[in-house]
Amino acid sequence: MPVVTTSATAEGLCAFIDASPSPFHVCRTVAAELDALGFTRLAEAAAWPQAAGRYYVVRGGSLVAWADAGGDTPFRVVGAHTDSPNLRVKQHPDLAVAGWQLVGLEPYGGAWLNSWLDRELGVSGRLTVRDGNAVREHLIRVDEPILRVPQLAIHLAEDRRGVTLDPQRHVNAVWGVGERPRSFLSFVAETAEVDPAAVLGWELMTHDLAPSRLVGRDADLVSAPRLDNQGTCYAGLRAFLAAIEEPGAAVPVLAMFDHEEVGSQSDRGAQSDLLPSVLERIVLARGGGRAEYLAALAGSVCASGDMAHATHPNYPERHEPAHRIEVNGGPVLKVNQNLRYATDSVGAGAFALACAQADVPLQRYVHRADLPCGSTIGPMTAARTGMPTVDVGAPQLAMHSARELMGTADVPAYAAALTAFLTPDTVNA
Repeated sequence: MPVVTTSATAEGLCAFIDASPSPFHVCRTVAAELDALGFTRLAEAAAWPQAAGRYYVVRGGSLVAWADAGGDTPFRVVGAHTDSPNLRVKQHPDLAVAGWQLVGLEPYGGAWLNSWLDRELGVSGRLTVRDGNAVREHLIRVDEPILRVPQLAIHLAEDRRGVTLDPQRHVNAVWGVGERPRSFLSFVAETAEVDPAAVLGWELMTHDLAPSRLVGRDADLVSAPRLDNQGTCYAGLRAFLAAIEEPGAAVPVLAMFDHEEVGSQSDRGAQSDLLPSVLERIVLARGGGRAEYLAALAGSVCASGDMAHATHPNYPERHEPAHRIEVNGGPVLKVNQNLRYATDSVGAGAFALACAQADVPLQRYVHRADLPCGSTIGPMTAARTGMPTVDVGAPQLAMHSARELMGTADVPAYAAALTAFLTPDTVNA
């Protein structure tokens, strides 16, 4: 049985990210820790135990876990998302151009395309495989440098200051030479020891093969892929595991959703019924009904965790001047008057109190009013459940790049604030 620790460290974050190249692998990494602590995985199509306990469900690349001691206590939810911008494999990926073998890729989410050029890339995700008259899921991970998206030589560019990348033409990956296309899916299936003829569907994506690591003069920075938003997945998991050791006045819930980077409108995104249905079934397992479920929601609060923009030293003018955000400066409260973030004063108060109780500094972020602001799972979670919701995060640079940068001290500080949020001494009336 693996050793499970509730403490959050920068080294632990690096290990978590390196183990989790896709949303499906994030769920597997988290599930392994929950299993080691005696959690029970429940199937949504089956009857659930009519008793309190420690449980979790997985729906594709999304996972919800909770620890209920019984009673009529409300919920404290930490939300995150498991997906990150990347390049994903097309349905007919095999191409041959000018004597090169290519794999057709398309951007997922707001991938910062130039950051994916000239990197050694692996492939991960899942295959859906025929098994007799049934189908089964098979996770796949190829950690060999099989793909590379080559940059155009500066001598061939129309403008030597840079090339504008066309996502249709310029992000296909080289993986060999020859005039006749080879079957990339057959290669992936055979690598996974699966019969290529049995493959019925796939969700495959690229990942940077360079390992996560601590960098900087004092090793006080984390350089890694997918910090947005595996930084929150890791901190949220550590907070959740710490919270179940010393229960507070609410049921701690960890909700991690896929598809945030493309709007969350899917069967397992934050706009789905996943979280509301799980919370209602928790109340039903207590012996409550619809009225008790609605009453529990009315006393609940959600912290929507995502990463936050640290003030960039090379582009300070791109940030709101009165709201400087420092790496290693503590968790970030994110506020947007047009509700791109869900934070209101009630949610802000709950998280600010949690930071004070955890003895970590709190930073407050506002996006420049003349720039479009990104969004999170916060607004849709608030709308789906009616819970006061606060958008929070940890500061980073290079968001949506193939590799991102955050501070080592922010990892335990972020987890400590989320732990305090999950374990309130009392709940609001």
